[in-house]
Formats: sequence, structure tokens, C-alpha cells
Amino acid sequence: MKKVNYIITTVLLVTGFGMFTSCSKEGNTQTGDKNTVNTTSLNNQKDKKGKMEHLTAATFKSKVFNYETNKDWKFEGDKPAIIDFYADWCGPCKMVAPVLEELATEYDGKVDIYKVDTEVEQELAAVFGIRSIPSILFIPKDGQPQMSAGAMPKEGFVQAINEILLPSNN
Repeated sequence: MKKVNYIITTVLLVTGFGMFTSCSKEGNTQTGDKNTVNTTSLNNQKDKKGKMEHLTAATFKSKVFNYETNKDWKFEGDKPAIIDFYADWCGPCKMVAPVLEELATEYDGKVDIYKVDTEVEQELAAVFGIRSIPSILFIPKDGQPQMSAGAMPKEGFVQAINEILLPSNN
């Protein structure tokens, strides 16, 4: 587990993609916000073409990385992925959500886009050292994942997808 934490800790930050704002884990913890994104229909499954899937610790281990059995990074997915670590109360997370929904449709079949609610999946947040949200993990099919903290515009996500996840498709 220590080596996994070391690997995750040493993951390079995605730079130059327009980091704008983020919420601190110790920040706003209010609930019941009338602007909270309703994600019930997305929970634990892809409802329709291009929809994002919410991951639990168990589905994360089977679809992304089994940090309990593997000491070194071993991606379990069959195509590149983006993981959005978020919380319902986080304003910047709410700004990123519709962008990721658009990208899930645009890159359907090429890139999997997942969401992890850090309030519900605290184990995953701890394993990845998530201290501010949104935190976005870009996972190429081969190679090491790269983490970006803070909200990004759609253009930043597209650039990251083209440079990190699908570089041969440019």
C-alpha cells in the first residue's frame, strides 16, 4: 500500500491546462444546496450512450486499479480514462460536471469518464491523496496517470485528452 501511495503521490500534475479554481476538502461542507447536481440516474452505471459512470471502491478496483493487490500501477481498463473526484457541495465541481458530460458523449467508445464522490468514497479519496476538488485523474491506456487539481475549461480537457490519453489520434 505504501508503494501505491508513493506512485500516486509522484504522479505528475497536468500543467498548462488552465487550472482556475478548486474547493478545499476542509472548505464548504454544506448540504442541501438547491443547485446540487442530481446524479442519481448516473449512479453505478452508464444509462445511455456517453454517460459517465460513478465508481465505488469496488468498481474502481475492477475497472481502474486494484490498489489492494497491486503494488505497482496496473491499469485495469480497456481504453483511456478520466476520473473526476468531486463533491456535491463544491461549486467548481458543478462547473466541470456539464463539460465532462459533453466529453463523455464526444469521446464515447474512445475514453471512459468516471466520477468519484469523495464524500461517499472516502477510501478512494485517501488512497489518491485528494485534498482539493475537483481533482481530475487522466489515465492513458499505457503509462502512468496524471493528476490535475482545479476546474478546467473544455478546451483544457480536450488538450489533455489529445496529448495524454489519445496522442496518436492527433
